[in-house]
Amino acid sequence: MILQKETIFTQDLTNKKITVTREFDAPVEQVWKAWTKSELLDQWWAPKPWKANTISMDFRDGGVWLYYMQGPDGTRHYCRADYKAIRTNKSYECLDAFCDEKGNINTEFPRMEWMVEFNKANTGTKVEVEITFASKEDLEKIIEMGFKEGFAAAHNNLDELLAK
Repeated sequence: MILQKETIFTQDLTNKKITVTREFDAPVEQVWKAWTKSELLDQWWAPKPWKANTISMDFRDGGVWLYYMQGPDGTRHYCRADYKAIRTNKSYECLDAFCDEKGNINTEFPRMEWMVEFNKANTGTKVEVEITFASKEDLEKIIEMGFKEGFAAAHNNLDELLAK
């Protein structure tokens, strides 16, 4: 049986930020790969029964990850992450957006600035994600869409992947 840890969410409406913290029972290098290699991301990024599918990924400063999450009924939600700064096994920054299948940004949904940090912890790796929004309303919209529950479920998927 896999011991699943808690994903801790903190909302800071004043500063338009969400902080997500989670520990994983694996070394930093292994957790880093799971967050930065498309063949591994596709195995855990979407909350079950949804699946993540990478269209293209160029993990470098200035590169883009274009992917979609597909539901059991075939529904697809396309997203892109524009990578801004990468420090191998330490952190990366990206600008996340909903888009169409060609990567054209859907302006009806908020964009999110992600800062993802990886640090050695007692039992493995602590990942801290700070997500900044343009407005309090954008932050609230993402929460209403089920981000908290979906991201926590995806972290449970990652626990399962790392245990293999």
